[in-house]
Amino acid sequence: MYLKASEQHALRGIFALLAEDQSEREIRERIGWALLDLLHADQFASFVWDADSGSFGRRVALNMDPANLDRYAEWHQHHAPITFVLQARRRATRVTQVMPQRTLMRTSFFNDFLSRDGLHWGMNLHAFDGQRALGDLRIWRCRARGDFGEHEKALLDLIEPAFAGALQRAQRIEAEPAAWPQLSPREQQVAQAVREGLTDKDIARRMAVAVPTVRTYLRRIFGKLGIERRSALAGWTAPGPDR
Repeated sequence: MYLKASEQHALRGIFALLAEDQSEREIRERIGWALLDLLHADQFASFVWDADSGSFGRRVALNMDPANLDRYAEWHQHHAPITFVLQARRRATRVTQVMPQRTLMRTSFFNDFLSRDGLHWGMNLHAFDGQRALGDLRIWRCRARGDFGEHEKALLDLIEPAFAGALQRAQRIEAEPAAWPQLSPREQQVAQAVREGLTDKDIARRMAVAVPTVRTYLRRIFGKLGIERRSALAGWTAPGPDR
């Protein structure tokens, strides 16, 4: 893969920022600005898929109207004809790879959402840790710039492992509270089982309790650890014996 000197310089900067310890929101915002420059793009958005609520949240957006994004959160994300197809790819994918541009332009998603901010040509990357969504990168160009190509796709795929690793690290750091000692031994067992990927039914079977009891433990754990979602607990790192 041939890289221009400007691309090499930009990539060095991106890999450097992804190596820093920073919040996951800061990671997504900073890489967004860098990608607008690297990929000669105009707009950027990033979300984190929450399987529990069935929605994309924790929005980060650049050069987009907040009111338009509010409409996306309320309606368009649930009716977008391309998002879940792009998400399933789990690698850099141009929107035109999953839907012809002329077809997209006839949808309400394009006319009532994308076109309002001048989003015309798009490319997405959705990063995962196994089955757990870490965060996505949605890069768009205005119509005059033309579509992204294979070179831009390759650049984004090159960044993906470092992006995913940075988000995993940030989420572990953010979820490591000093509250672990506050959990009862049974709550610690449940927390550990969630981190292993077990379902409520699996945990109930392991601990010889009813599923509602497991869910009661989970509510208590969430309250003590200051988290709201099972996905946050799944990425949580329990303190070791020397901490």
